[in-house]
Amino acid sequence: MKPRIYIDTSVIGGCFDEEFAYWSKSLMEEFHSGASIAVVSDITRSELEGAPDKVKQALASLPLDSLENVSLSGEAENLAQDYIGSKVITKKHLADAQHIAIATVERVDVLVSWNFQQIVNLNRIHAFNAVNLRLGHPLLEIRSPREVLHEKEI
Repeated sequence: MKPRIYIDTSVIGGCFDEEFAYWSKSLMEEFHSGASIAVVSDITRSELEGAPDKVKQALASLPLDSLENVSLSGEAENLAQDYIGSKVITKKHLADAQHIAIATVERVDVLVSWNFQQIVNLNRIHAFNAVNLRLGHPLLEIRSPREVLHEKEI
């Protein structure tokens, strides 16, 4: 079964950032090849509305059979509010909480992000997962794109 990988906005924008381009583009290639499924939420799409055209095109270029669209459900919105209420993340970062909640509710294999402050942060990952377990949700793997790619010589 192909891994379902939730990607946030930073992964797509990372295709055009010198520091992250190699890894973001390599992950996008995995989606293009059909090796993995890109799970994209309405939150990600909304965040991309003001992005440069080349960033929007990076997402639009993904083949439909390697793309799964998901939305912020009531269950995911409640879970995001639980993260805020549990002080895992502040209201200021509601969209980040929503990304985590959607990925959890949709039971993706992994969420990938370049957001090291709010998302790919060991203390926060443990705290998000503590809330998930307390509320009967599964653990969520959260990694950077570099961590989920198959080993390649660079």
